[in-house]
Formats: sequence, structure tokens, C-alpha cells
Amino acid sequence: MTSDKNASNANKIDLGAFRAFLFDLDGVVTKTAKVHAAAWKRLFDDYLSTRAKKTGEPFKPFDSVTDYQRYVDGKPRAEGAESFLGARGIDLPIGTPDDGPDEETVNGLANRKDRYFNDALEHQGVEVFDGTVRFIREARSRGLRTAIVSSSRNCKAVVAKAGLTALFDARVDGMDALEMPLQGKPRPDTYLEAAKRVHAAADQAAIFEDAVAGVEAGHAGHFRLVVGIGDGAHAADLRAHGANLVVADLGTVRLVDGRGHDTPSPERTGGRVP
Repeated sequence: MTSDKNASNANKIDLGAFRAFLFDLDGVVTKTAKVHAAAWKRLFDDYLSTRAKKTGEPFKPFDSVTDYQRYVDGKPRAEGAESFLGARGIDLPIGTPDDGPDEETVNGLANRKDRYFNDALEHQGVEVFDGTVRFIREARSRGLRTAIVSSSRNCKAVVAKAGLTALFDARVDGMDALEMPLQGKPRPDTYLEAAKRVHAAADQAAIFEDAVAGVEAGHAGHFRLVVGIGDGAHAADLRAHGANLVVADLGTVRLVDGRGHDTPSPERTGGRVP
């Protein structure tokens, strides 16, 4: 991937090189990453506890921070389930995407997790990162096209529930990955498809990701700029896996014109943007 000269330590992005910004959903635009992590923990803790009683193995619970980030974050859910189970030395049949949530297969467990996620979403609703939403509005006001890219099959519903559908010119999600088909993150397929849908080459696009797998996808796809969202040890992981710029909040990132200068936008001047 080309090292991008437009990102600096001052958290600036020079718009002169870009036609499109591509955003991950969970943990970047919406705060649903915590809901996903809780659903994974509920799934794996139930499964591992039951397995421990049957086999006599010690019960080691799923860590909703380290295990979530290392094994499942950003990946299609069946791949995430398989990754975590493999790390615990558990080899289950893959099954099929249509497996019921009570079947002891990788897909069955993944579908049970999806049921837990939807239950939580129905009760909790969807919170957004205000800094990210302002950032997207400002980027659109400056003429950039935007897309949402997620491994979740619930992406369309989550974006609609958050009231953000109009902020994206295109969407590539878990349903597209299943139907086209596209390989999931850390492969770059979904991001490359999103860039295609907004008429931008990879070297004209930036991606915004909180997951290591997503950052790796940006690196593999040779995108011009990969922005990681995170802090602390997670920020270091994002840098180590290919992020050019890492910030804790997209609200701290400044968009500048092709000469490196700030330019006024409707978002800053009180004008309306879609």
C-alpha cells in the first residue's frame, strides 16, 4: 500500500487525493460493536460452560475485549466463530448458513449469536458516534461519495434504525458477501466492491475501520489511506496491521483542501447537508 502523504500527525486528511470515503459500521459509525461483543460473550460462555460440564474441561469464559478484537471483530460471523473455536482447540462441523441456532455447528452457533444480537438491538436501539456522523456530513458537503461496508447481514436495518441511510451512496454488507459472493475481511473484496459502486479506484479512496481485520483488508486492497479508530493497546494493534493514521474519534480529524488549507463547509457554517 502506498504511504499516504496526506495524513499527518495533526490528524489532517487532504481531500485533493480522494473521491470516496468508505466506512465500517460497528465501532466506527454506530456503537453496536459493544452489542456484538455482548452477544458473542453470551453465546460462547453458554456454549463453553455446557461443553465443560460434558467433557470435564476447565471453563474459560470469552473475553469481550481481547477475544472479541482478536478473533471475531470485523469478520463474517461464521468465520469469527470458527476462528475463536479454533483458538480454543474446538473443531466443529461447519454446517450450512441455514443451520438452526440450536445446532452444534459453526454456522449454528453463528446464527444463535445473530439471534442474541437482534434481541439486544430490539431492546437497546442504536447509538451513533456523533463525531463520525459530523465527519461524514462534512465529507459529503465537500463532494466526496460515501459508502458503508460491513460484514453484518443486519447492516441495512441498523443503518435505517439509526436514521443514517441518506448519508451513504452505497452499501456493501454481509448479504452482498453471501450472494455475490465476496470474501470477508481481512480480504479486501467488500471494500473494493464498495469503491466500485461509488466510482472510485482504491488509490482514490480512504477506509475507516476499528477492526484489525478491516485494517488488514485496506492494506491488502492497496487503498490510499487506511484510518484506524481506537486508542491504547488497540491503537497500537491497528498501526501494526497497516493503518496509516489512528485516532480515537473521527471528530478530531480535519479535512483540508488540495493545498492543505481548511475550507469552509455547510456543516461548519450552519448550512444543511444530506
